[in-house]
Amino acid sequence: MRDFVVVGLSHRTAPVEVRERLAVPPHRLRDELLELSSSERLDEALLISTCNRVELYATSTDPVAAAHSAKEAIAGRLSKLAPDDVLYQERGIDAVRHVFRVASSLDSLVVGEPQILGQVKEAFDAAKEAGTVGTLLGRCFTQAFATAKRVRRETGIAEGTVSVSSIACELAKKIFGNLDGRRTLLLGAGEMGESAARSLRQTGTQLHVVNRSDERAERLAEACGGRAVSYERLSLELAQADVVIASTASEKFILTPELMKGVVRTRRHRPLFIIDIAVPRDVDPRIASMDNVFVYDVDDLQQVAEENLSVRAREAARAEQIVEEEVEAFLSWRRSLELAPTIVALRERFGQIATEELERALPRLHGTSPSDRAVLEAMGRSLVNKLLHEPMTQLKAGAGEPDGALLIDAVRRLFDLSAEQSAAKEASTEEPQDAAVAQLAPAAATGSTGESK
Repeated sequence: MRDFVVVGLSHRTAPVEVRERLAVPPHRLRDELLELSSSERLDEALLISTCNRVELYATSTDPVAAAHSAKEAIAGRLSKLAPDDVLYQERGIDAVRHVFRVASSLDSLVVGEPQILGQVKEAFDAAKEAGTVGTLLGRCFTQAFATAKRVRRETGIAEGTVSVSSIACELAKKIFGNLDGRRTLLLGAGEMGESAARSLRQTGTQLHVVNRSDERAERLAEACGGRAVSYERLSLELAQADVVIASTASEKFILTPELMKGVVRTRRHRPLFIIDIAVPRDVDPRIASMDNVFVYDVDDLQQVAEENLSVRAREAARAEQIVEEEVEAFLSWRRSLELAPTIVALRERFGQIATEELERALPRLHGTSPSDRAVLEAMGRSLVNKLLHEPMTQLKAGAGEPDGALLIDAVRRLFDLSAEQSAAKEASTEEPQDAAVAQLAPAAATGSTGESK
């Protein structure tokens, strides 16, 4: 039977300098997924990449071997780092619970932040485009989306500061006590930059926005009461800023030691605080060693995030309860997939035995007419139906229970239904499963933002 597996790393297991080496930009997500999922051990696959995590989800008839294969594929990109130091894996129900928690932002750096749901939906869309999502992952992720929406609807987990960008702004306010009158340079006008700008709008700071696209910078600055500045003026802006929040989608460092040497000389010992919330990072970590330059990356936001979480701890506990309820509902659906082919195979086995015994008995009965044969065949079918009535009733009633899988497995073992069930399952579920995926797709096509950027 196919089962789930997830292999990956996150802010809980790997620092940003490791995560950024595995980060996959959106335009490469599909190709990276196809490469990582090329192993014959993986039936379905989906890749999530955000500032705080890179995870490969898959299904396989051999989840242990599949996890090993996925781990090797990801570890190969970490070169000198020991895979066991940063990579984790979950299988079966634990993998299902993990994706439900991820989508519900219970495993995020900032618990309750809304961006991760959009990021997971984008990963789902990329997997659909790559053709690597089937019935099991399709249903699992669609129910994860529904779980996340239920968490946001039924709990107050999203109240307060609930995004990496807003946490960065909280850190900036902690540094100065008050940003009123301070000059803040926002480097990047993408989704993360927009979120940061919204958080800064009410602080009284003098907001300047720099982006490679002047049009995007102007649009964001106008919406948030700031001022757009040409990218060519970056050095001058750095020389005058009190705080820099960097959040571009660049795959290379934007702020380098070479650039910052001139900036530091111009500032004449005036301190500069740089908060880098991009992954891969925008700021070369060597800059932190320069005089009067203080650099914070996304991992440094953890303490501020934990302080905000303490206010929402009760809501997070309720969210965890909702996740458990939804995991059990998903497992009940999963067990029902095994029930139909088991019932078909059980009927076929009993019917086959009745037919074989009838054919064995008929030669010993002399002068049997066609009508006599019809009576005997009808009696055989009646016996099969009566013998199977109670077992079928118990199977249907017990399949949805927590130990339903054990009950179904016991029936398969008792009547040796493995061969018959495989044939029945292929015949009875292949087309409905394809239809199920088609029905799931529209529900997963909404959402736009991500856990990080």
